[in-house]
Amino acid sequence: MIHSGATRASTVREAVFDLLRHHGMTTIFGNPGSTELPMFSDLPEGFRYVTGLQESVVVAMADGHAQATRGPAFVNLHSAAGVGHAMGAIYSAFRNRAPLVITAGQQSRPLLRSDPFLFAEAPTVLPQPYVKWAIEPARAEDVPAAIARAIHIACLPPAGPVFVSIPLDDWAKPCDPPVLRAVTGRAQADPAALARLAAQLEAAGNPVLVVGAGVDHDGAWDSTVALAEHYQAPVWVAPLSSRCSFPESHPLFAGFLPANEADIERHLAGHDLILVLGAPVFTYHYERPGTVPPEGAALVQIVGDAHQAAGAVCGTALVGDLDLTLQALRDHRGPPRPRRDRPMRMLGIPAPVRGISSAMALKALQDLRPATGIVVEEAPSSRDDVHDFLPIDRPGGFFATASGGLGYALPAAVGAALSGPGETVLAILGDGSSMYSIQGIWSAVEHDADVLFVILNNGGYAALKGFAGNKPVVGCDIGHLSLAAIAEAQGCPARRISDPAELEPALRESFAARGPRLVEVMIDAG
Repeated sequence: MIHSGATRASTVREAVFDLLRHHGMTTIFGNPGSTELPMFSDLPEGFRYVTGLQESVVVAMADGHAQATRGPAFVNLHSAAGVGHAMGAIYSAFRNRAPLVITAGQQSRPLLRSDPFLFAEAPTVLPQPYVKWAIEPARAEDVPAAIARAIHIACLPPAGPVFVSIPLDDWAKPCDPPVLRAVTGRAQADPAALARLAAQLEAAGNPVLVVGAGVDHDGAWDSTVALAEHYQAPVWVAPLSSRCSFPESHPLFAGFLPANEADIERHLAGHDLILVLGAPVFTYHYERPGTVPPEGAALVQIVGDAHQAAGAVCGTALVGDLDLTLQALRDHRGPPRPRRDRPMRMLGIPAPVRGISSAMALKALQDLRPATGIVVEEAPSSRDDVHDFLPIDRPGGFFATASGGLGYALPAAVGAALSGPGETVLAILGDGSSMYSIQGIWSAVEHDADVLFVILNNGGYAALKGFAGNKPVVGCDIGHLSLAAIAEAQGCPARRISDPAELEPALRESFAARGPRLVEVMIDAG
């Protein structure tokens, strides 16, 4: 254990900032409130405070920043009301496995006996069950230790948000200097189980891989590619995966599994071994009965999340870090399988329409975007077109929400851009999704985030209409919106296009620019 080097007594505030500096958490995402004022006023040198205009935006920005940096992010919310505003984003962060240390102000300790204004009655209960750990320290001098523990819990696998409630008068109280330490939690799966899996792989005549977000979380991209190539196994993406875990232009990439049993059975039929990497078995969105795994197939799951392993309803599960486990599996391989003579998936070209289709817009984005850039996506009605026309070919190159809740991608793109990735972050959004967190554009402008927001405006909640089939659905038309005008009102350069001839020039010009900018693409549903 390494002490900070100081022998004098610190204040709680000094001790906490020493901890944050030690862990590289020098960006604070917050929405200022009176019960947090002692923490963020007169910020120490080397720290920056990123303001969000609503608490859900704050958490989503921190989520995107944590995902892009692969490290913890620090969040400051305002008492019970602020945590309540942020709960949807906290749920998304929990499902995204984002290592967030979420703090919220509490009223002064002497006032708590009288139910004061702006206090939290049950601060540790409010964010449950979507934080890994929650605490309001019993004494002011316990706050630094609680923050230290929160950082470690947030980062240990499976990563996720934690919560610390801090009374406003705690910050100035004296305390001992913090203990600065490191905690790691990577471990490979059980060696005996791994040997049995290796034997199954060697004996399998037609194995297939199903990859999920855990592959990218655990840095197992290269190991997964090597495994697929050695066994010449087709690779499918698990239903509703929030990360890219295999290069989608690779000849072994087969596509994206739908979120129902019948289609999963159909796509995986004929394989004798299904190896699921970093994903649940399986995530379903709607009922369409089928047999999973298909008849004649064994199923084995390797996952870093014990909850996902315990929740699988079929197959054998191995719990461990994906990269360490796949590297260990490499030692058991026999000779490589002969290469396949054709790719597993062929991409088409967008079908013609009168105006601009989402497929056309996504194909143009793919042709123009930098190959090393990050894509953050939340366009539910265009998701199939994203899959078909915007292949992702790099680790850490794609983020979406694992929760299904809207409002994540716009501010998450801002948080990712503030991590300094070196390339423009491309945010692909629906018009309905954008309105859940439109205030995030202000934060992008205020902090000069290098984000290109592309909003595919189809005039409503088209994904929901698709689920309804031919039945009329109320409340799904929101066409009287100008997202470009809303962006400009927040100081963001924006343009709106509906002419196909303007699409490519507008996107080319936007990619050449820097800072926040927005292109609203009017989609022709016909």
